Amino acid sequence: MKNYPVIFLLVIFSSCSSIKKHNEKSALPISPEHLKEDVDYAYTKLQQMHPQLYWYIPKQKLDYKFDSLKQTITEPLTPLQFYFKLQPVIASIREGHLSLRIPRKKFTKKEIKKFEQTKGMFSRFEYYINGNHMYIIENKDSIAGIKPGTEILKINDIAVSDYLKKYRSLISSDGYNTTFHSYFLKDLFFNFYTAENGLADTATIETLYKGKKYTYTLSRESKSETDLEKDKEMKKRTQEKKVNDYVAASNSYNRTFKFLDKDSTIAYIKVKSFSRDYSDRFYKETFAKIKKAKSPYLIIDVRNNYGGSLHEINNLYSYLTDQPFTLVKPSQVTSKNTPLRTNYFRKSTPLEYAFKSIAYPGYFFAQAFSTYKKDGKVFYKMKVDKPTKPKKEAFVGKVFVLINGGSFSASSIITSKLKNDKRATLVGEETGGANDGTVAGFYSYQKLPNTRIGFPIGLLLVQPNINFRDDKKGVTPHVTISETMKDILDKKDPQLDWIKNEIAKEKRNFHN
Repeated sequence: MKNYPVIFLLVIFSSCSSIKKHNEKSALPISPEHLKEDVDYAYTKLQQMHPQLYWYIPKQKLDYKFDSLKQTITEPLTPLQFYFKLQPVIASIREGHLSLRIPRKKFTKKEIKKFEQTKGMFSRFEYYINGNHMYIIENKDSIAGIKPGTEILKINDIAVSDYLKKYRSLISSDGYNTTFHSYFLKDLFFNFYTAENGLADTATIETLYKGKKYTYTLSRESKSETDLEKDKEMKKRTQEKKVNDYVAASNSYNRTFKFLDKDSTIAYIKVKSFSRDYSDRFYKETFAKIKKAKSPYLIIDVRNNYGGSLHEINNLYSYLTDQPFTLVKPSQVTSKNTPLRTNYFRKSTPLEYAFKSIAYPGYFFAQAFSTYKKDGKVFYKMKVDKPTKPKKEAFVGKVFVLINGGSFSASSIITSKLKNDKRATLVGEETGGANDGTVAGFYSYQKLPNTRIGFPIGLLLVQPNINFRDDKKGVTPHVTISETMKDILDKKDPQLDWIKNEIAKEKRNFHN
């Protein structure tokens, strides 16, 4: 016990030293020979582990891209500079889940605590991207009186359009749809920006509003005692917060349910992320309320939902059908050893490492026997590729689903299944995730040997149990309605309004 304070101090100093070394090493240029080794390493690992690498790009074309990249590397580069050269090639594979981790500076606990006690400069706005233009659509704290609808032209004298062109090449949707980019880019823009420019305390922005240019200086303000108390309160997990999956960072819920009219004829479920946390209870309670109200209409809103748990969407689907169903087809992997490449001890604390070491034999045998071979291919065993029975509280009325370019991964899996089974009318935009499935499931977390850039590779080919379209695009809606920036600023929802009007027509026709 007497040695604990000494050990504690040693751990702190070791951690600070390791962060310092990481940051120093990240700033050092790496030789072209070593960078080319990293290019070869990345491609080799993709060929070994990715079960559908040439889905959207022919092997010959991808070979050429990797070879061409190596020819352009003629001088030393830092890991960050190298990232901006390699990631566009990774993005050309057109798998939205596949991406290098952007190298960034690490912070000590003291530095992190300092940031937690200040308000962000850019995170207090909400953004809208159209082509090479970025607009502020919400100013949460009325900073500098900047009005919604203001375009940001420059940040510290560098054109935002230049950043957008650069960053757009770093991301991809699944396949050849283009709806995903503007949604994902607005969320990732400042991740890329701060990785390049650091977390500064001030920034100057040049803007355009109603034809006039304005310049503002943004600053990282300290939080007041009231703000800090509010942060603590937001982090408390009440029962309601658990069931609706509260997210303190955005002060919002991942899952919400309500009736849109006084007589409870239209039930509305909004899911921002299929996180799985307490989802079983949420759907059980929600569909019990819908059944009790005898609602004839249900709207499920998965706009801007980037996906998540297959278990959750399988469970949700079981409330939308009166017949047994199978959500996804058997999921293919590249080999029987693939499930053992998932970095079991990744990010473990010393205590977690000790417990995981004890549990490892059980994990090893479970994963070793988790695959089977059929028709010369290897598949991974999952519950969601087995028949599932419908729930007793299953909804039997008319279902509408709202989708847009921000509907990705699991959101696309469930909507493509609903469309294929003719169980719902889809309204909005083509989804950002592919109609015919994606490669994700679980990952092998690789590190490029010289730059130490993280490279998670999805190991499962997950495809909905449908008749494939093979058009390499997203799930297309039955009714296409786009949302404009003016709609957002005017707080209008033309996609939801179309459904409400359609229901109102049906009600009038029924009564006539």
